[in-house]
Amino acid sequence: MFAVCLYYAGNKSEAEDFLQSGFIKVFENIKQYQEKGIFEAWLRKIFMHTALAKYREKKLMFLPDYKETEYLLDSNQQDVLSKISTDDLLRLIQQLPPAYRLVFNLYAIEGYSHREIAEMLGLQEGTSKSNLSRARQILQQKLAGQFEISTKKG
Repeated sequence: MFAVCLYYAGNKSEAEDFLQSGFIKVFENIKQYQEKGIFEAWLRKIFMHTALAKYREKKLMFLPDYKETEYLLDSNQQDVLSKISTDDLLRLIQQLPPAYRLVFNLYAIEGYSHREIAEMLGLQEGTSKSNLSRARQILQQKLAGQFEISTKKG
């Protein structure tokens, strides 16, 4: 579950806080688990919602809307993705502003639709789409910078 927390956290310390709060919720709600689904999926959902609740408390989730732009990977960018490690990619995701990181994780990693994300986070569907678009732009720029640095070293 620590890996799940890392996806939503801005750093390791914050992930540890999410993990501790998540386990408290698990122990408080273990009687509600009905053994109908996979236990790990039930746990994952608790930790994800714990992270979202922490962001709501801090009021870090919402950023102004940005004009949505189309996001396509060209062959050079696809090459960069094939060369970057999972840990490096996780670090880049953690550097995203909280609102962008949340939407990116919910959409790209958890597989939620923009409608579902908007309902979970209490925002407009268009805001979810624009936050995802902006997160992708930022990651694209960071990946390009990462690739330039690594090719200069090698």
